[in-house]
Amino acid sequence: MLSCFASDFAERNQSKNYNMALEEVLKNGNYHLIDVREPMELEMDGEIEGAQNIPLGEVEDRKDEILSIEKPVVLFCRSGNRSGKALEYLNSQGLKDGYNGGGWAELKEKIENL
Repeated sequence: MLSCFASDFAERNQSKNYNMALEEVLKNGNYHLIDVREPMELEMDGEIEGAQNIPLGEVEDRKDEILSIEKPVVLFCRSGNRSGKALEYLNSQGLKDGYNGGGWAELKEKIENL
């Protein structure tokens, strides 16, 4: 029971630290945005100005391009699911400073309200 509580506490604490870290990166303003949605989704739903579009299906083929980015990389999509998958893959390939920005609309709002 105690180990379950400790694990749950650690998970919540890690999530809180992650959110604070992402917010700090966004406030700093020195980051590279990558939208992993399909181009059609950007046309239909909207986009974040200045974000690079690399659909999830192209991330593996373009990993060297992404890994060569010399500032924090913030990935996002519609809900955060695909960007989470992309981040997990890129981390396994050596990405050191990557963040899952979650859904595009929420991330756009965060950036605009800084």
